[in-house]
Amino acid sequence: MINAKAKGSNGERFLLRKFWDNGWACLRTAGSGSMSFPAPDLIAGNKIRRVAVECKVTKDESKYLSIADIDQLKTFSDYFGAEAWVAVKLADNPWYFLSLDDLKVTEKNFVATLEICKSKGFLVEEFFSF
Repeated sequence: MINAKAKGSNGERFLLRKFWDNGWACLRTAGSGSMSFPAPDLIAGNKIRRVAVECKVTKDESKYLSIADIDQLKTFSDYFGAEAWVAVKLADNPWYFLSLDDLKVTEKNFVATLEICKSKGFLVEEFFSF
């Protein structure tokens, strides 16, 4: 059985390859979430766009994200001049990219549900087409 950290790292590596396969430069950020400076999981760009991506993988049909995680993603994106995105892989579903505005706000967190992903999210192929 794969642990949560390895599952997350594998997901980040999968998306990193997808960015490169689609003509983008992409880097994984070492220590994202464990240092005092805001750092997304992935930083990617092409000649037109720059994005900062927080990646989340779960076997559940929803994923909660802390307010601190989203605030750090916003801060980094603002400083870097990048679009802020959350990439989510829920249960046995494909990856979805969600804008921060599409996350549901709860009392203490943000949440990405399967319903939100399917109605507002972009599949990997769709993300690279705009």
